Amino acid sequence: MAVSRTVVISCAGTGNRLGLGMTKALIEVEGEPLIIRHLQMLKEEKDVRVVVGYQAERVIETVSSYRDDIVFVFNHHYRETGTGASVALAAKYANEYILSLDGDLLVHPEDMKKILAYEGEFVSGGIISTDDPWMLQTYRDGGEEFVSSFSRNVGEYEWNGITQIKSGKIQNGTGHVFQLLEPHLPLPFLNIRTREIDTINDYEHAVAWVKSGFADN
Repeated sequence: MAVSRTVVISCAGTGNRLGLGMTKALIEVEGEPLIIRHLQMLKEEKDVRVVVGYQAERVIETVSSYRDDIVFVFNHHYRETGTGASVALAAKYANEYILSLDGDLLVHPEDMKKILAYEGEFVSGGIISTDDPWMLQTYRDGGEEFVSSFSRNVGEYEWNGITQIKSGKIQNGTGHVFQLLEPHLPLPFLNIRTREIDTINDYEHAVAWVKSGFADN
């Protein structure tokens, strides 16, 4: 039985740290914008919502050229708020679960299949791969691994912004997605291979990862 899910892709931010003058969802890696790479792997998902803010028209045009049934949600306060606000806006009238993805993310294609097959709540992380990571602290119980907290400097994994959680738990927020999740921890951990793009160095590593065929490194 398919998961009753709404996919939310946050694409409202300005991407100032990258310094390319565009929202990161439109950055091309090997000729494909990041947002299109997401949509290619989400083709079977019926309810996909893209949160826009900075350069909204460009994002809408790019997304609509690929798929015409995407719901666009406007975060008009994108300069003062974080992705938590974007997800909370998009969570209204959602299905049972919210799958939250960031627009500045590359996800290993095989691991996206694992995400979409997962039937419950989870918080995702992986190897430390960015210049400025948030970390996940985890513990094991009965053979499963759970996320117990988020940290700026302590943890085995890097938080990659991917989570699936019951939509009723997503309330109004202005900060980060993890701040929406903290009251509901612990949650099951899912190890997912990703590359997030915040800086030019991150971008170069992401391009190399795609060129290598998503080889582990």
